[in-house]
Amino acid sequence: MTEIKLVDSHCHLDFPELAENLPRILAAMAENGVGWALCAGVTLERFPALLQLAETHDNLFAAVGVHPDHQGGKEPEADDLVKLADHPRVVAIGETGLDYYRLEGDFEWQRMRFRRHIRAARRCGKPLIIHTRSAADDTLAVLREEGGDQAGGVFHCFTESIEVARQALDLGFHISFSGIVTFKNAEALRDVARFVPAERLLVETDSPYLAPVPHRGKTNEPAYVRHVAETLAAVRSMSYPDLIETTTRNFFALFSHAHA
Repeated sequence: MTEIKLVDSHCHLDFPELAENLPRILAAMAENGVGWALCAGVTLERFPALLQLAETHDNLFAAVGVHPDHQGGKEPEADDLVKLADHPRVVAIGETGLDYYRLEGDFEWQRMRFRRHIRAARRCGKPLIIHTRSAADDTLAVLREEGGDQAGGVFHCFTESIEVARQALDLGFHISFSGIVTFKNAEALRDVARFVPAERLLVETDSPYLAPVPHRGKTNEPAYVRHVAETLAAVRSMSYPDLIETTTRNFFALFSHAHA
């Protein structure tokens, strides 16, 4: 019987602290039973390097998008995103969404950027990777207004309430948990992890950030997604192999352009 492997559904292997150590990182993935990883876009300027990773390595996939709090780079138009997404290694639009945490002032520019991503996802038939921080109500409202349910996707690195999870699920989205779910003070998030239906569950690292226990405070990497999966299996009273099989099946069902 072929061993079922994990998928890290969200990471940033093009970031310098990971890209400089890529051979070791890929070897560590294999050693820890992590078969694939999805590298999310954060700027259009970085996208060529990200795409090259996915073109070079069969077990890496790419997404194209501009992070909601990124300023100073090329502003994405829907046409740009659709064109860049027309590549067999690009399986999603994102990451995109709203982030009011670090910034001040009028956020209409963020909302317009988010709308363009949703429109692009609907046009190209690839799902959205949603980032939301201190902006859940507006994130959900924009998704509803723009027909985001027609694109589908995932709320990545989920840290919101059960009620926000319920609304995201009602729109047809998946929920992905990162290393935060392993933190000692994250019991409320573990309650959300119990609430999410098995068929909508994903795991991720968001590396190089948010390393899970027992690596908290260190540079995160895709191999560590197994600690997220182990915690979720325990929280949900599932066996670890069942958790792997479930989340991997969910990943390839959602990101249907990704091929194992």
